[in-house]
Amino acid sequence: MNKVLVIVVACGFIACVPKRKFDDLQTKYQMEKEQRAETNKKLGEVETNLNELLKKRTEEEKRMSALVRDTSVQGMSLRQLTRNYDQLDKTYRELLDIQEKVKKGSQAEAQRLLLEVEQSRLDLQNKEEELNKIQLSLKDKENRLANLKKELEAREQKVKELQSIVNKQDSASKALRNKLHAALLGFQDKGLSVTMRNGKVYVSLENELMFQSGSWEVGTQGRQALKQLADVLKDNPDINIMVEGHTDIDKFLGRGDIKDNWDLSVKRATEIVKILELNKVNPKAISAAGRGEHIPLDPADTKEAKKKNRRTEIILTPKLDVLMDLLEK
Repeated sequence: MNKVLVIVVACGFIACVPKRKFDDLQTKYQMEKEQRAETNKKLGEVETNLNELLKKRTEEEKRMSALVRDTSVQGMSLRQLTRNYDQLDKTYRELLDIQEKVKKGSQAEAQRLLLEVEQSRLDLQNKEEELNKIQLSLKDKENRLANLKKELEAREQKVKELQSIVNKQDSASKALRNKLHAALLGFQDKGLSVTMRNGKVYVSLENELMFQSGSWEVGTQGRQALKQLADVLKDNPDINIMVEGHTDIDKFLGRGDIKDNWDLSVKRATEIVKILELNKVNPKAISAAGRGEHIPLDPADTKEAKKKNRRTEIILTPKLDVLMDLLEK
């Protein structure tokens, strides 16, 4: 009698679902798919920008090291030219003294000495000009080195800020994973698992825990697991929640407006979203998506593989608003 009543109610429910409502679900599914793609794109941009900053910091460090070596060589040249200048100045003064002493001597000798004095003066003038050029070059390199240090320090600070935000978000994800482990411990031997990959927390729910074959109505145990999951999620508002439905490769023959595995996976995802919303999870943070049979955990065509692939995954991702604001600045 009970089986007959369930079949009658189910048939009545399917008949009452208008096509407009199904189209609305399809539209919402497409919008959520685009939002998820945009979120993945932003995350990729964040990782690319972080890698570029690290690469630029390495290049600036190499440039600064080369400039330090060049500055050291210029300094050595400056000291050597200073010593040469002092020696020429001494020689010049000695020649001036000689010039005074030989004024009364031979005219030819005086002329020779005058030429030597003039040559020494010209040499000294050339050395002074060369010394001035080196001093200007050294000053310019010192200024460039100071500017490069400032730029490098600013970039290092930005990298530290970005890394700090990433670390905090990673720590938050780990803390969330631990809370979910504790809250859902009683279901982890009944087809529920909690894992962390690439900074995201994945709550995987096997179909045996959630749905009967070919159905999208969540069973009693599944509703209890979702309630305990919702108790954790509503206390963590700074995360995005993506609910993904997955099927195996067996073809779904259709029931009412649900025609194939795509429709079935979307319908199961939206049913779970509704239960989370009923349990006070912020609906603005939730997205639903159907993946059909196209992202299997095990591609083999076996009974065990199909059981793994029939699942619903709830993917929890930290919000990237703070990180994106810092990159834009």
